[in-house]
Amino acid sequence: MKELFVSAVEIGKRLKNRSLTCKQVLDATYQRIDAVDHQVKAYVSLMTESAYQQADAVDKLLDAGQELGPLAGVPIAIKDNICTKGYRTTCSSKMLEHFVAPYDATVMTKLHQGHLISIGKTNLDEFAMGSSTENSAFFTSRNPWNLDYVPGGSSGGSSAAVVAGEAFLSLGSDTGGSIRQPASFCGIVGIKPSYGRVSRYGLVAFASSLDQIGPFTRTVEDAAHILNVICGSDPLDSTSADLPPVDFSSALGKDIKGLKIGVPREMMGDKVALDVREAIEKALDVYRSLGATVDIIDFDMFEYAVSTYYIIAPAEASANLARFDGVRYGYRDMSAKNLKDMFTQSRGQGFGHEVQRRILLGTYVLSSGYYDAYYLRAQKVRTLIKDRFAKFFSQYDVMITPTSPSAAFKVGDHASDPLAMYLADIATIPANMAGLPGMSIPCGFSKDGLPIGLQILGKAYDELTVLKAGDAYQHATQFHLQQPAMNRVEAI
Repeated sequence: MKELFVSAVEIGKRLKNRSLTCKQVLDATYQRIDAVDHQVKAYVSLMTESAYQQADAVDKLLDAGQELGPLAGVPIAIKDNICTKGYRTTCSSKMLEHFVAPYDATVMTKLHQGHLISIGKTNLDEFAMGSSTENSAFFTSRNPWNLDYVPGGSSGGSSAAVVAGEAFLSLGSDTGGSIRQPASFCGIVGIKPSYGRVSRYGLVAFASSLDQIGPFTRTVEDAAHILNVICGSDPLDSTSADLPPVDFSSALGKDIKGLKIGVPREMMGDKVALDVREAIEKALDVYRSLGATVDIIDFDMFEYAVSTYYIIAPAEASANLARFDGVRYGYRDMSAKNLKDMFTQSRGQGFGHEVQRRILLGTYVLSSGYYDAYYLRAQKVRTLIKDRFAKFFSQYDVMITPTSPSAAFKVGDHASDPLAMYLADIATIPANMAGLPGMSIPCGFSKDGLPIGLQILGKAYDELTVLKAGDAYQHATQFHLQQPAMNRVEAI
C-alpha cells in the first residue's frame, strides 16, 4: 500500500475525505509490521485490540461528519518508556519486562483527545541510556536504510518504525539527543521541544531535569501538527511550563529572508566526518539562497556540555532508578536468602551493564567528598552553558550544526567503547543542558548511502522559528522524500 509512505497530514486528509477508512489504514500498517518488523525490530509489543477500538470510534465520528483535527485516525507508535494503561511499559529492561502501567501518560491522554491511534510500543536502549538501541535487554533495532547499521538511540525503535512504513508518526524521549540522533541516522524529522513544553507525567524518568518527550515525523509539517496535539501545561507535572497555547502550524510556509543563522566553528572541524561537513555546507548554501544570513562563529561549550552531562545525567539516574529495588514492582530475584541479597541480586540481574555503569557513576559523584568536586561544579558549568546560549540568541535566530558527527555506524562497532558512544552526542547534548528546542532534518547522504541530519537549535520556547527554518529548507530540497530500498519493494 503506497499510502504507507506519505506524510501523516496527507493520510489525515484522505481519512477525512473518506477515500480511506481508519480500519483500512490500520490493517495496512499492521500488515507492514508483519512483513518487515522481523528485520527492523522496531516494536517491543503491539496494542492491536485498543488500536482497532480507536479506529472504529474515529471512523464513526468521521462518517457522521464530525470535524476532527488534521491527524485524526493516523497510526502512531509509542516509545516503550511512556506509560500506556493496560499495556506493558518495559523501558526495554528485564527490570520492567512484565510491568503493565496502571495509568496513561499525559501525552497518551492528549493523543486520545486528538483521535490518533496508538499502535504499539517501540524498542529503546534500556531506560533510554544509549545511542544505538544495542543496550536494549530484548534485541537491537536495525536501520531500514541498511540493516547492518544501527538506527540510533535511545529512541531507535521509534525512528526505525517511521522510516520503514510501520507507523506514520512516533513518540520518543530526548535526554541528550535520543530523538534527534536517531532521526538523523534514519533520515526523518525529529524534534525535542523546549524543556517543559510537553508534560513528562508518565514518562519513566532517566534524568528529570533533561528528559523531554517529542515526535518523529516524515516532514516538518507533520511535526508542527503533532506538537499541537502533545504540547501544553499539565498540573500533574510540576516542571511543565505554564504558557499560552501555540499554533505550531503557523510557522509553516514562511519566508526566511533575513533569518540570522550562527554555525559553531567547533562543529565544522575534524571532529565531524568529511561527508557530514560537506552536506551541512551545502545546506547552508540553500539557506543563503533563501535569503538567510550565515555566520561561522566561535562557540566553545560543546565539549564542556558533554563532560557536564555525564555527571548530571548519571547523578539523576542514580536517584531515579533507586525505586527499582525488587520490593514494590519490577524484577525480583526469588532465590535471595535475605533482604540485602534481594536488593543486590535483583538490581544486578534486572539492570543491564550500561544502566549499572551510569548508576555507579551517578552514585559516585553524589557521594560524600565528591559532591562538591563533581556534581556541584557540573551544575555551575551548566549555568555557564545556558548563559552562553542566551548571549548567542541575542544576536542570532537559530544555530545550525550537524546532528551527529557521523552517519549511522554498524551494529557492534562501538559496543565495547562507551566513550566513543558518549562523544557521538556532542552536538545534541547542549540543547538538553540549556532546555532549548532542537530539531534534526535530513540534509544528505554519506559515502555509504546513509542519511545525514542537520540540527536546528532555537531559543527556549521558540519552536516556531525552528520549525519555520526547517520547513523552508524542506520546501527547497527533496532529501525528506527519499526512501530506503526496502520501501521501494512493496511488501503489501
